[in-house]
Amino acid sequence: MSGVWFLAVTIVVVLAWGPQEGACGSYVDLPKAHLPMYFRRFPALEKQCAEDEQCPYRSVIASESYQQHKNGCWGYEDGCTEKERYVNHTCPGSHVGYVKSKQAQLDTFYSQADFGFIRDQIRETHIMCEPQFPHDSSLECSKYLRFCRGRNLMINFTDLAQRTEPLRYKMDVLSQGQIGGHCRLHEERLQDELQHISPLQSWGPELRFFERLEQPPIQTGLCDVVIEKPAFIMKIDAAINMYHHFCDFLNLYGSLHANLSHPDGFTTDTQVLIWESFRYISPFADTFKVFTRHPIADLKTYAGKVVCFRNVVLPLLPRMIFGLYYNTPIIHGCENSGLFHAFSEHVLHRMRIRLAKRPDRRLRITFLSRQTRYRRVLNENELVASISDNPDYSVQLVTYGQEMSFAEQLKITRNTDIFIGMHGAGLTHLLFLPKWGTLFELYHCEDPNCYRDLARLRGVHYLSWERDNLVYPEGEGRHPERNERHAKFTNYAFEVSEFQRLVAKAAEHVRQHTEYRRFVAKNTPEQTIKDEL
Repeated sequence: MSGVWFLAVTIVVVLAWGPQEGACGSYVDLPKAHLPMYFRRFPALEKQCAEDEQCPYRSVIASESYQQHKNGCWGYEDGCTEKERYVNHTCPGSHVGYVKSKQAQLDTFYSQADFGFIRDQIRETHIMCEPQFPHDSSLECSKYLRFCRGRNLMINFTDLAQRTEPLRYKMDVLSQGQIGGHCRLHEERLQDELQHISPLQSWGPELRFFERLEQPPIQTGLCDVVIEKPAFIMKIDAAINMYHHFCDFLNLYGSLHANLSHPDGFTTDTQVLIWESFRYISPFADTFKVFTRHPIADLKTYAGKVVCFRNVVLPLLPRMIFGLYYNTPIIHGCENSGLFHAFSEHVLHRMRIRLAKRPDRRLRITFLSRQTRYRRVLNENELVASISDNPDYSVQLVTYGQEMSFAEQLKITRNTDIFIGMHGAGLTHLLFLPKWGTLFELYHCEDPNCYRDLARLRGVHYLSWERDNLVYPEGEGRHPERNERHAKFTNYAFEVSEFQRLVAKAAEHVRQHTEYRRFVAKNTPEQTIKDEL
């Protein structure tokens, strides 16, 4: 179904896809490295762009580098071979004890944590409400209703005008018949997928109430509001926490690929509706500009109205069972997901964050300071001073607080070689480190897998404190609600010489990385690195 979108638990409204104003292909706005995959999927647009002098990608298409990568594909397309895939993952660790062969290990990681996950959503998608005529409604969903998309659908929000309680993570926003479309409903098929009824695991809490309408809702005037732009309806996680909120953004990006059936599939001329009554506020709100140029709507926006969507996507959700990335069961020994790599490049490109050329060859080290009650580094000034005198390092101590815009934070992270910080959501910045970057989680506070696994998914190096006798907690640490011992609820000091040793270990990894050496070889002070294929 061309021109149909789906979003996660935040509601995003999307109009029918179609060419936007401007030069041919001007709406694409993708990193250069992504263009071969995009144009392979839409060869007619590539031909048109190659012949149109006004197309901004004409010279890219004609370049030798583009032609060398012309057969590239994301990995979920029919006929996409392993050799042609965008950024193949690796499994340097042993498979023994996990799967029967090295190939099974590679395949498992690809399905769990890479574009293979998107491939499986596409393969598992079935029609739930089937159109009989061109202007009918339609609904199709993947297994367990984790990803859905529809056309000409109606959602009745009239009851919300009388509800005064805050709506967030609620499963009773709708009731029977308050969502539906004029199409042939495969009710038994829909009911069979209602196994993951939980606020952030599936769209089951909403679609269990789907009904067939006797008449087309838009044509018969049933709607108070018709959303003409492509829309995403999203159920989001904790918007104040970077780790959790970027699970929303990653799944939204994956949903763009699952829905990519039209050249305009990456457009920002969309509407996003968040499935809660709270006004959307987040320190990471600028990231939504990667996906939409319009204001974010919430349930209060349409309370008391019957709303119809020309094209709507219900995206992948942040806490799906075995989903991305909060519940990803990453097989041992594998790393470097192409999906995570592409997401990072997509966000950085659209937020116009660039790798800056450098005036010297010192390694850029960023120490993230926590201004919180717990997990502060008691001797951070001493630690920073101990490596600042090293002529091979350029060291900065930063606080990523509200006084610094998220774009400014990303500029620092993107141009960091070694990123150091205590266990906490700020370490999610590892998603935007350069390929050669290292995350040094100073201490994991007895939660060793969280950011180590995220670093594996992104494909950046990870290390953490190695000698427990050289880390000094301020106190035992007790959970404020359960009054039990908990390593995350205290502060820490660290042995300086051991800290220096681990920084040197991280520095050696960076210097030996092929991509870093390539970067340094091309370094000039006056320019910035441009996106390359």
